[in-house]
Amino acid sequence: MSLSHVLFGRRLANREAKGTKIGAVAGLAAMGLDGLSSVAYGPEATLTVLMPLGALALGPLVPITGAVLAVLIVLYFSYRQTIAAYPKGGGSYTVAQANIGPGAGLLAATALMLDYVLNVAVGISAGIAALVSAAPALQPLTLPLCLAVLAILTLVNLRGTREAGLIFAVPTYLFIGTLLVVVAIGTAKALAAGGHPVAVVAPPAIPAGTATLGLWLLLRAFASGCTAMTGVEAVSNGMSAFKEPTERHARRTLTAIVGLLTVLLAGVVVLSRIYRIGAMDQTDPGYQTMLSQLTAAVVGHGVFYYATLGTILVVLSLSANTSFTGFPRLCQMIAVDGYLPRAFAIPGRRLVYSAGILFLTGSAGILLVAFDGITDRLIPLFAVGAFLAFTLSQTGMALHWRQALHDPKVSGSRGSLRASLAVNGVGAIATGAALAIILAAKFVEGAWITVIIIPLVFLLLSGIKRYYDRLSSRLRAGRIDFTDREPPIVLIPIERWDRLVDKALKFALQLSPDVIAIHLIALEGDDVEDRSAILRRRWADAVEAPLKQLGVPVPSLVQLQSPYRQLAEPLIAFIRETEQAHPKRAIAMLLPVLVTQHWWERLLHPNRTTMLQKTVLKVCDRRVGIIIVPWHLDDQSADPDRSGARPSNPARRLHDTITH
Repeated sequence: MSLSHVLFGRRLANREAKGTKIGAVAGLAAMGLDGLSSVAYGPEATLTVLMPLGALALGPLVPITGAVLAVLIVLYFSYRQTIAAYPKGGGSYTVAQANIGPGAGLLAATALMLDYVLNVAVGISAGIAALVSAAPALQPLTLPLCLAVLAILTLVNLRGTREAGLIFAVPTYLFIGTLLVVVAIGTAKALAAGGHPVAVVAPPAIPAGTATLGLWLLLRAFASGCTAMTGVEAVSNGMSAFKEPTERHARRTLTAIVGLLTVLLAGVVVLSRIYRIGAMDQTDPGYQTMLSQLTAAVVGHGVFYYATLGTILVVLSLSANTSFTGFPRLCQMIAVDGYLPRAFAIPGRRLVYSAGILFLTGSAGILLVAFDGITDRLIPLFAVGAFLAFTLSQTGMALHWRQALHDPKVSGSRGSLRASLAVNGVGAIATGAALAIILAAKFVEGAWITVIIIPLVFLLLSGIKRYYDRLSSRLRAGRIDFTDREPPIVLIPIERWDRLVDKALKFALQLSPDVIAIHLIALEGDDVEDRSAILRRRWADAVEAPLKQLGVPVPSLVQLQSPYRQLAEPLIAFIRETEQAHPKRAIAMLLPVLVTQHWWERLLHPNRTTMLQKTVLKVCDRRVGIIIVPWHLDDQSADPDRSGARPSNPARRLHDTITH
């Protein structure tokens, strides 16, 4: 069993694709972790902005979260309609492209790609922040721990979406259960104490205020709180991951995600106000997250506290899995349309799009390293891409229903279509307003980076598309000219006489009567001259003589010196001379290649053939083609040391073969 088999599992056949699909139970873990885990950092991001108010920060926390939840509910109903309208995949890219235009679709895709990358970085860094909160001694290891979690997520997702969903289902449901218990116990204690419960472990005192409440501060806090809504689009983007009936499983998954997120967000925020929980600076010693403080205040520092923090840590770290589910599928759709390299559209050994997974890993790793794995430094970059995609998707859906409303061929009541138009219209307005607030509030803090990156990525993807369009135009099939069927002039570059040359020469004689062997001499000296003379005598004895007897055209032997030990230069010069001498003939260069079986064998052989091949293709005329003639090193039947025979003279061996 190979190492790749152990790490990634066995290769899956195309017919096994249905077995990799998921239902609502695994879908909640595979696609809901991003949204659900935002309970751990969304309210804290809001409160962090409000902390200059001191204890007064807890006052506006509840209404701001209420506004966030209102937008979330609008998004929920909007995406339910998107799922129904596009059951084969209704992500922002598909909807915007179909209803607004290709440019809008590509802009939505660009925004989503950036959002997915940021989600991985923010989710992992928030998870490690929870770990550091429970074990402050690990604070110096924040970045290495982030990168380790990223590597684990990559490995699990390369094994397949279904496996990832099943593996992450247990911590997901434990996270939901423990937080619901904390909210339930905290609510019961608050009701029993008339709204003034006594904390089991008192949270740290909130510092004195240094600012006054204003509209700008409220807008900034709302913008930070909107990070709790990222991930809602994951279900509509990942429709291809669901088993039949896809619409039913997708809607159930979306309902579960939004319902649980609403309950948990509302519960955490209300209890944080009641227990007077504040936000702390993540870089300060003794840092504790809001959920850590709240859980300790409700149940104390017992077993349940550490169990709850453990599930929060795991789910926050694994919340990036939503991106690992959606990002590769988004890249696949974009690649099919020609905006990304075609490797992104090819499924890997486990029927997942491995290129997308690896690209996501690399991009998120760069972000984590650049920002030292600190959540607060990444939050300002977050949500811009998500809300831009939300707005384009909702606008596209509104145009979709508007077109259907005026199309007599569309069945269904006009009242139902008007209601759908109203839902998505409200969604477009709400998300557009939220996007404007996020941009205004977070621009100076770091959102300007996103504003620059999105157009640059858009231009890059557009450039890739133009390249593929030009390539397709140039490669378009036309009338084939069969009149010129003269065999090519075959060139065989060799450094010494061995079995590789034997095979290449025999192959060349089957292709053309015009064969030229080019002996490339990279060194100088008497010994080299002696070997060159010996090669010429052997050539006359083993090649020229038997072929003349058979009446077969005799290949030529040309010996070229390379004073600077560069094999390509004299070879290219000879090819150009041949091109000029035969302007209407094709030229085929046969490259004998030794095929090794082990990685360590490759280290023992200089890779000159590959470099020679690239140079010739780049520099020489378009009439020049290259043919690889392999010699497999595991061919035991041709190995005299293993067969027991004595090594034979290469020239004599070729003479015998040609004569036969």
